[in-house]
Amino acid sequence: MEILALVIAILLFLLGIVFTILPPLPGAVVVWTGMLVYGLFTGFADLPAWFLVVQGVLALGIIGIDYLASALGSKYFGGSRGAFWGAIIGLFCGLLIANLPGMIVGIFLGAFAGELIKLKDPQQAARAGIGALVGFLGGIPLKITLVIIMIVWFVVQIV
Repeated sequence: MEILALVIAILLFLLGIVFTILPPLPGAVVVWTGMLVYGLFTGFADLPAWFLVVQGVLALGIIGIDYLASALGSKYFGGSRGAFWGAIIGLFCGLLIANLPGMIVGIFLGAFAGELIKLKDPQQAARAGIGALVGFLGGIPLKITLVIIMIVWFVVQIV
């Protein structure tokens, strides 16, 4: 039973890494689910509750990186608070409408619209939109690194 649990967990880990880059689901949550499935199959013998709670909080933090990186990228490129919130709203709406392409377009359009409404300057709005995209794409290596840390910590915990 433990081998089956490990195989399922590994498959979910691999999916989680892929989903960290190309989402239909948040990759870190898929990785955490793999840990939970392993725990359920093994009676949580090697996974104490505190471990799953800390990993769950880390997974939620990784989800937040998408939103925060986009918003901070926009701000770094001179975007106002309108661009900041526009990037966050655009990312969420774009994800719901058209997955990864929707996220990319949504981030840009959200920051662009938020900045345009706030400052009425199309050039600055375009810079804010590009900044939001740069921030989002720049957050991907951090998210992958944190997901790998989650997996390594899991392996250390069960060995």
